[in-house]
Amino acid sequence: MTISSMPEVGEVGRRAAEILDKMQAHPVYGRLKSSSMKYSTCWATFTGYPAISRWSLERDAAPLLDEALRVLALKAAVFDLSGGDERAAELLVPAPVDEMIHAVLAQFTLMTRLQSDLGVTFPHATELEQFTYTRGGITDAYYAAAGWGEQPLRYWLDSAEVNRRLGLLNERYQAAGLGRDGRSHDFDFDRNERLAAGVSG
Repeated sequence: MTISSMPEVGEVGRRAAEILDKMQAHPVYGRLKSSSMKYSTCWATFTGYPAISRWSLERDAAPLLDEALRVLALKAAVFDLSGGDERAAELLVPAPVDEMIHAVLAQFTLMTRLQSDLGVTFPHATELEQFTYTRGGITDAYYAAAGWGEQPLRYWLDSAEVNRRLGLLNERYQAAGLGRDGRSHDFDFDRNERLAAGVSG
């Protein structure tokens, strides 16, 4: 879908702001926030949060969660205004924000209740995701139209910058025995236990 066929910027901005306000006023919102931030201790990739310079869960989780919730409101607004078009709603976003979106969507029960109570759908289709976000595109236009102020550039990283940082990270990962993007390693935990016990083989 081209930008010209996307829902009108002002409409999306207004609808997204309304959706986020309703989310924040809902009784489960506090639990959604706390649960989503705790999720980082259960699952995190080597290619999302670590692309943030001097990443720290304690410092970055709350502001990054704010960005993820805003994007979810934008996606819900586009989905609504496009007549349920999943492809249109799969907005381009930077990898760190996308990773926090996954943490929010993992709160399945809470998100299901929000969808039901607010009468909205928070779409997410992994097969439609593209990691080609660049500053100045339609996502940024929608964000600005929602009236949320400036995007924090600490998290809103162009895909070219994310790829540059991942190249540096992969040098560190490989030096530590991890495969590219942390998707494999050579650690034989059973062998290490045997060696520690003085057993060869």
